[in-house]
Amino acid sequence: MSAPLLLIDANSFFYRAFHAVPMLTAPDGTPVNAIHGVLSMVATLIHDYQPSGVAMIFDAKGKNFRHELFPDYKAHRSPMPDELRAQIEPLHKLVTLMGLPLLVIPGIEADDVIATLATQASANGQEVVIATGDKDLCQLVNEQVRIIDTMKNKLLTPAAVTDKFGVPPESVVDWLTLVGDKSDNIPGVDGVGEKTAAKLLRAHGTLTGIVEAMKGQRTRTAQNILAAAEQFPLIQQLVITKRDCDLPLQWNQLSLASIDQEALRSELQRLNLKRVQALLMQFGWLSASQPSLLDDSATTHESTTVTPATPSAPISNFSLPSCQLITDINTWQHWLITVQQEACLCFDLETTGLNAFDSRIVGIALFSPSLGSGYAPLAHQGLVENEQLPMEAALTAIKPLLEDAQLTKLGHNLKYDRHILLNHGISLAGICDDSMLESYIVNATASRHNMDDLAQYYLGHTTTTFEDIAGKGKAQLNFADIALDVAAPYACEDVAVTHALHQHFQQTLAETPELKQLYETIERPLMPIIGAMERTGVKIDTTALMEQSAAMGDDISHLELRAHNLAGQVFNLGSSSQLASILFDKMGLPVLKKTPGGKPSTNEEVLEQLAETYELPAVILEYRSLSKLKSTYLDALPNHIQAQTGRIHSSFHQAITATGRLSSSDPNLQNIPVRNEAGRRIRKAFIAEAGHQLLAADYSQIELRLMAHLSQDETLLNAFANNIDVHTATAAEVFDTPLADVTKEQRRAAKAVNFGLIYGMSAFGLAKQLGVERKIAQHYIDTYFARYPGVAQYMAEAKETAKAKGYVETIFHRRLYLPDIHAKNAAVRAYAERTAINAPLQGSAADLIKLAMIRVNDWLQNNCPQAKLIMQVHDELVLEVPEADCERVAVALKDCMEQAAQLSVPLVVEVGQGTNWDEAK
Repeated sequence: MSAPLLLIDANSFFYRAFHAVPMLTAPDGTPVNAIHGVLSMVATLIHDYQPSGVAMIFDAKGKNFRHELFPDYKAHRSPMPDELRAQIEPLHKLVTLMGLPLLVIPGIEADDVIATLATQASANGQEVVIATGDKDLCQLVNEQVRIIDTMKNKLLTPAAVTDKFGVPPESVVDWLTLVGDKSDNIPGVDGVGEKTAAKLLRAHGTLTGIVEAMKGQRTRTAQNILAAAEQFPLIQQLVITKRDCDLPLQWNQLSLASIDQEALRSELQRLNLKRVQALLMQFGWLSASQPSLLDDSATTHESTTVTPATPSAPISNFSLPSCQLITDINTWQHWLITVQQEACLCFDLETTGLNAFDSRIVGIALFSPSLGSGYAPLAHQGLVENEQLPMEAALTAIKPLLEDAQLTKLGHNLKYDRHILLNHGISLAGICDDSMLESYIVNATASRHNMDDLAQYYLGHTTTTFEDIAGKGKAQLNFADIALDVAAPYACEDVAVTHALHQHFQQTLAETPELKQLYETIERPLMPIIGAMERTGVKIDTTALMEQSAAMGDDISHLELRAHNLAGQVFNLGSSSQLASILFDKMGLPVLKKTPGGKPSTNEEVLEQLAETYELPAVILEYRSLSKLKSTYLDALPNHIQAQTGRIHSSFHQAITATGRLSSSDPNLQNIPVRNEAGRRIRKAFIAEAGHQLLAADYSQIELRLMAHLSQDETLLNAFANNIDVHTATAAEVFDTPLADVTKEQRRAAKAVNFGLIYGMSAFGLAKQLGVERKIAQHYIDTYFARYPGVAQYMAEAKETAKAKGYVETIFHRRLYLPDIHAKNAAVRAYAERTAINAPLQGSAADLIKLAMIRVNDWLQNNCPQAKLIMQVHDELVLEVPEADCERVAVALKDCMEQAAQLSVPLVVEVGQGTNWDEAK
C-alpha cells in the first residue's frame, strides 16, 4: 500500500481508550486516561502508516438530520461520564499542538465526515485507511478504502468484510437495516439476527429482493420482515453514511502542520503524560533537547501540590523477536541448555483445553534473551514423524529443569500450567515468577490481567487472540488441530509478551520496594499453595445434597403457596411483569422505581424497601433467595464433581478482586451464606474422607481488630486487649450504659453501628437496618465518633490520603488506586471516599489470611503432610486431617493463624472440628 490518507474516528478511539486504560489523573486531578490512550494509538498509527495526510474526526455536540428523521435516534444512550467529558478540551488542544487536522463540524456526524473525505480521496485515486472500531463504516470499504481495527490490528479489505458480515461491503447497509443497531437505538426486524440477515441477502441479493421473496410465505421470519418493510426506507437513511457533506477542508488539505515543540511539551508535562511524551520522542515528534519527564532531575511543576500516584504506565519499545520452530531433539536440548545457563526458564504451554485437570500438552513455547522465541510442537494432529518432537523425549528432557528448585521459572498464570504439568507427572518447583500476579500487585484496580489486555496497555502491542486462530463457538478448533504455521507464531508471541511484561513489572516493583516485598512474600509463594488446594479438592456427599435439595424444594413450594394466598391468585413468582401487576395494579403498593422501559421495577432493592411494610414482597425475596441457592449449589454441586477424584475442585483466583481477597468459581464458595439455615444445609454436604475430619478455623471480628490497629483508638484497643466483647463495649459507650447492663437489643444496634461505619453506612442506611428514625440513627453515629475519636480521625485521614496520593494502602502496603476520589459527580466521589476507609481493612484482612495460609502450609509440609488445606472462604481456612492428627493440627492451625502478623491487638482464631463443614464451622 502506498502512503494512504489516514482518517481517524477519534470518537471511537476516545470511548475505547476511556474504558480500556486504567484511570490516570493529572496533578490537578483532571482525568487523562482516555487522552493517554488516544494519543498513544494515534502516534503509533501515524508512525506505522506514514500517511500522506491525516485527520482526527470528532462528533460535535447537538443533533443532526438523523434526529429529525427519527426522534429516538440515540435516545437511550447514557450521558457521557463526567470523567470522560473533562478530557475532551485538553485532548483537542493536544491534537492541535501535535499538528493534526482536527474536524468537529456542527450538525454532521463523524461517520459522515469520514465517508465524505474517503469518497473524495478514493475518487481521485488516493488510497484511504480509516481507523475505527465502528462496524457501520465497513460499508465504505472497497479496493482503495480499507479499515484498520487497532484493537485487533486487522486491516479490513472487501474480502475481510465479507468474512466478517457474511455479505460484501455493498450489502452492509441492507444488512444493518435488517439487524438494526442497538447502540444508536435503530430497530431491526424482530427475530432476524446477524447470521439470518446475511443468509437472506446471499439468497435474495438485496433488501427489495428479500421483501419480494417473503410475500406469500407464512413463516414467522417472513411475517416479521413484511411487517417491518414499510420502515426500511427510513432505516436505510439512518444507517447509510452521507458522502457529500459540505466540509471546511478537502481530502487533499489534510496535511500535518508544524509542531510547536515547546508548547506541546509544556502541555504534556502539565497533564503528567510522561509515557506519551516518551513515545513522541521515540517517533521523532519531539526532540530530546529538553529534560524528559522520565528524568528524575527534571523539574516539571513549581507547585507543591502532591501529585496523585498512578499505576505503572505503558512502555513503547516492544517488538516481537524471531520465532523458531523446534522439531528435532538436538535443537530442543540446545534451547534447554541455553535457558538453564540464563538462569530463567520462561515458558508457556499450549494445551488441549481449559479444564486444568484433564487437559494435556500440545506444545511448549520457550523464550531466551539470546535465542528469541521457540515453539516445540508435541501433539499436533496430522503431522508425520520429524514434523514435531516426540512427547516423551521432549518432556523427559525438560522435566529436570521444571523440577529444579534452583532454576527460576517465568510464565503468565503459572497456576494453570502447574496443573497441566502435574497431569504429565511433572512437579513445577523453584521461584515461579508470574506476570499476571506482578500486574495484579502493580495495579489491582485494573479490571483484567489477561495477557492480551496487558500487552495492549503496557507494550502497545495487539496480540493475536486464540479466537483469531481457532474461531469461536461450536466450530472452535482445538489447538492440536491448528496448523503449525499459525500455531507456532501464536505460541511464540505469548511467551515473548510474558517475558517483556515481566521485565517491565520487575523494574516497576524495584522502584517500589513495598510492592516488591508484597509480591515476593505473599502473592508469589501463595500461588503453588492455592494450586495444591485446588488439586486436592473437597469431597461432596451427593446423598445429603439430594436430601437437602428436596427439603429446600418443599420450603420453596410453601413460600410459593403463601405468595399465592397473599396475592389472592395464582401467578408466576419468577415473572417480573406478573409480579408488578400483582403488587402495583392489584394491591396498589407504591411504585418506588421504574425500569429503563418505564415499567414499575421489582428488583431486589425495591422489594427490600417494600418488605419493611408489606408481607408479600418479603415472601418473594425469601423465595428468590432459596431458589437461587437451590439451583446454584444443592442442584448444581454434583455437576462439579470430577469423575476421576469424586471431589469438587473449585478454582481460586488471586488476580481478580481489587482488595486482594481470593475469589472462587466452579463453584463459587464465597457466596454460600455463612449464618443462616440455608447456608448450613449446603455446608453439611461438604464432608471429610473416611478416617478424616474437617478442621475449620476463622478469625474472630478481624476487620474490627484491624480498625483498632489502624485507628489506634484507645477505647477500641482497650476492649480487645481485655477480651471485652466489642459490640457490648460499643453498646455501653453509645447508650451510656454499664457493660453488665447492656441488653441484647442494644448490642444488636451497636453491632450494626460497628460494621456499618466500616462500610461507610449513612444515618439513612443505619436507620433502615435498625428500624428507627433517622435522627436516632444519626445520634448513634455521633455518639460513636465522640466515644471513639481515633476511628473518626482514621476515617478523615484515609480520605485525605486518598485525595493526596490517589491510593490507599493495607497494613502490608498493598495499594488500591481510587481514580474517582476527585470525581466531579458527588455520588461517585462519595463512593470512592467510603472505599478509601474500608479498602485498607478488607485488604489487610485479605493479606492476613494469605500469610496464614503460607504459615499453615509450611507447618503441614514439615509436620503433617497427610493433612491438606482444601478451602479458603472469607476469613476461614478449612483443612482435611487424619483423625489421629486432628488435635495437634488444630493447635498448630490456631497458632499459625494468630501469629501470622503482630498487631496492636491480639488476633483470635476459633477452630472447629467435624465430619462435615457445618459441624466444623
